[in-house]
This record gives sequence, C-alpha cells and structure tokens, in this order.
Amino acid sequence: MATTTRSRPPLPARIRHGWRQLRVTRSFSQEIEDLKPPTRFTFLPWLLMGVGALSHLLQGKAANPWLGGLGLLAFNSLYIGVVFTSFDPRTARGKVPRRYLLALAAVTYALAIGYGGSWLVFFPLLSLAVGIVVRGRRMGPVLVALAVSAGIVSGLRSGDIWEGVSIGYGSLISGLVTAAMLTLFDAVTQLRATRQELARNAVAEERLRFSRDLHDLLGHTLSVVVVKAEAARRLAPRDLDAALAQVADIEAVGRQALTEIREAVTGYREGSLSTELDRARSALAAAGIEALVKESGPPLPSQTEALLGWVVREGVTNVVRHSGATSCAIELAGTCGHVRLRITDDGRGVGSAPGSDPGSGSGLKGLTERLAAAGGSLGTGPGPRGGFRVVAELPVEEEQTA
Repeated sequence: MATTTRSRPPLPARIRHGWRQLRVTRSFSQEIEDLKPPTRFTFLPWLLMGVGALSHLLQGKAANPWLGGLGLLAFNSLYIGVVFTSFDPRTARGKVPRRYLLALAAVTYALAIGYGGSWLVFFPLLSLAVGIVVRGRRMGPVLVALAVSAGIVSGLRSGDIWEGVSIGYGSLISGLVTAAMLTLFDAVTQLRATRQELARNAVAEERLRFSRDLHDLLGHTLSVVVVKAEAARRLAPRDLDAALAQVADIEAVGRQALTEIREAVTGYREGSLSTELDRARSALAAAGIEALVKESGPPLPSQTEALLGWVVREGVTNVVRHSGATSCAIELAGTCGHVRLRITDDGRGVGSAPGSDPGSGSGLKGLTERLAAAGGSLGTGPGPRGGFRVVAELPVEEEQTA
C-alpha cells in the first residue's frame, strides 16, 4: 500500500499566507482604534433585563407590589447614578460612584432575597456596575465575592442549584467583560494621545532642526558678505581690481548660499569639511585675520565631516563678528576612534562670544545639541593665552573610517 507524505507549502505560498495574516491583524487593530469609546448611554439598555420583574409587579404576581415598585425604582435610579457619575470627568475619580454602587448592592440583595425569580437577574446588572466603577487589583476579589454570593442567594431562593450556578457565572462574566472592554478603550485612548504627542514632538524637532540650519547658513553667509563688502569699500578708492575681486566673491558667496538654503529646505544638505575650511580661510582673510589651518589623521566619514563643518562655520563666524582678533588657528586631529577640532583666536576672549557667557549663543547651543546627539561634545571658553577657544570632539567608528 502506497503511503503519501504531506509536503510543506512552497515559500511564496507561506509568505502570501503570512502577509494575509499581517493584513488581517493590521485591519483588526485599525478597527479597534476606529471604534468609538463607550459613553454613559451605552450601558443603559441593559436595564431592560428588569422587564420580567416589572411584568410580575403589573400582573400582581409579586407580594407587596408597592414595596417592589419602590425597590425597582430605587434600583434603576441608583444604576443610572452609577453609570452617569462614572463617565463624568468631574466625579469619576471621586467617592460618588462608589457610594452609588454600595447603595445599589444593598437594594439588589434586598430585592433578590425578598422576591427571587425574575428579580435575580439584577445580580448581573450589579456586576456590570462593579466592572464600571471598580478597577485595578480590587476588581477581581470583588467580582468573585459577588458571583459566589449571587449564586448562593439564587440557589437558596429558587431551590435549584443549577440556576444558582447560572446566575453566579453570568454575574462574573458580565463584570469581567465590562471591565475588559473599558480597559481596552482606555488603552486605545492613551495610544491615540501618545501618537498625537509623538507627532507634535516630531514637528517641533523638525522646526528646531530647520531653524538651526537657517541660523548657521544665513549667519555665516551674511557675515562673509558684510566683511567682503567692507573690504571692497576700502579697496575701491586705491585698487579697483582688488575691489572688483571682492565683489565677485560676494556674488559667488550669495549664489552658494542660495544653493545651500534650497538643500537645507529639502533636508539633504551635508556640508563638506574641506569646503568649510576653504570658506573659513577666505572669510578670515577678508576680515584681516591671519588664518592657520592644521589637519592630521585618517579620512573621516561624511556624517562626521558634516558636523565638524558646522562647527567650523559657526566658530569662524563668531571670530569674524565678535572677536576683534588678528589671528585664528583651526586644528583638526583625528585617530581611528576619535576626532577633535579646535578653533582658537587671540581676540577679546570670553566677552567676544555672543551673549553674556561663552555658550549662550543660539548657534553654539545648536552645535552642542547636534554633537551630543552624535555622541560628541562641544566645549567653549577662554584660550590658554587669552582669546576664545571652541573645542569639538566626536567619536569615529573604525568601520566608518575604513
């Protein structure tokens, strides 16, 4: 007799099956998020479970109908009070819903013990109210105690043990389902709030990044334009060719600034360190400041070069604007796992920095945050021989350097 073996489905079929399951899971989660949370009116239709008790009163099958009617009115009023106060933000966290719940429990046990029969269905309604009000660790013991006592009262009042089990089980399930449903909607509400907060944070972070880029771009560019314009004005009376050369540099800087602003707006700008060093030499020379640039170490990854390019741009801009220096030294020293950039001038020192303290400028603050996000640091302060110094340090992974 031949035997057949069941082979596994081919890989594409398994992938399609997994993709369908993923789509079903996503659609289910999306449906949950799209559900509207329950309101105070969601749990009111359950009061129709008491129609049987009302029918007994109207047909005269219940003893003391006036007392039963008052009890039925008290139960409905207290149940509505529990639901409304539990969904009211002003009273939900207070003691009012619990007081209504205790009164509702007293009326429920009194009606169940006194009348039995159709009045026993008030136990599941009481359990539903417990699921609305009681949360946390106390909910489990309270529901178990309610279910057990409801089962005992129902069994003794009806004389049928299975009816007691049915009432107890229904009471337990109604409370658990209500609590689980409310907990789920609370989680969905928190998820929506978290998503909105993350979206707001992302927008704020993007605005901050954009403002930093514009500050660094425009601040440096305008400083170079002003310095070169002053140089052209000084040179024009005695050396027209040199003045025209400065004007040509202003035009080139302006065109380059327009290109950089477009790239910054699109979010794809990565500055080149060598380009920034060349611009720094040009800006310092135009301001009459002697520039000394020293470079050593292996090639750097593009991201590290971009960050150090921002440091050179901001540091040289501050030197040109505020220092009143006659010389500026830019030293770049790198190893396989670390790189350090130091910018030192012989100007007026700490007072040359923007603001009242060395790190108060918005540009220096932005650089500090950029480097910190990349695992580096930025230090500012007086130089060893006076003047002002900016020191940037960044880690460099060996794989990136290779």
